[in-house]
Amino acid sequence: MKFFVDTADVEEIRALNALGLLDGVTTNPSLIAKSGRDMSEAIKEICDIVDGPVSAEVTATDYDGMMAEAEKLLAIADNVTIKVPLTEAGIQACHALSSKGVSVNVTLCFSVAQAILAAKAGAAYISPFVGRLDDIGQDGMELIQEICEIYDNYDFPTEVLVASIRNPIHVVASARMGAGVATVPPSVLRQMFKHPLTESGLAAFLADWKKTGQSIL
Repeated sequence: MKFFVDTADVEEIRALNALGLLDGVTTNPSLIAKSGRDMSEAIKEICDIVDGPVSAEVTATDYDGMMAEAEKLLAIADNVTIKVPLTEAGIQACHALSSKGVSVNVTLCFSVAQAILAAKAGAAYISPFVGRLDDIGQDGMELIQEICEIYDNYDFPTEVLVASIRNPIHVVASARMGAGVATVPPSVLRQMFKHPLTESGLAAFLADWKKTGQSIL
């Protein structure tokens, strides 16, 4: 499974990238606004940090506007992936861009039917939002399972990029279902390190070592 980090915080991205865990980054207008940065400058800096794809989202809602914004975003760096919403205009833009060899991430997916449309349009990634479905009483992970099954049935090359992840359980369940990518908030990625037995075991090892009076260096 590939790990993308879902943030526009450059310092967080730099720190997590140093761990060797990041395969890419996803951003959106809300994350850019939260960072307080100029969008183009933030995307450029992120692209300089990571080697993998960096999703930069259009804000236009019409086809012509999306295509114009995509052109500007693609000029920022070679590893920009264009992110479009799962609307008719978004799917049209996805088809046009992917036909030119542009990597497209279709976002705001909440149904299997929508995911099929994105794959047919040539999306490189489909982003189903599991946490937001959980919030309204639906099973977000069931959506991931169904999309993975259908994509496998037809050998669609579109990668399932699990988004709106709220906890490590979402990540593990996605991996078991065969999803290609999880885009994880920095806080959740750090939660994945944690286990009480790891912490207590390390404390015991260090206490025993201290009793020996030895030093490795």
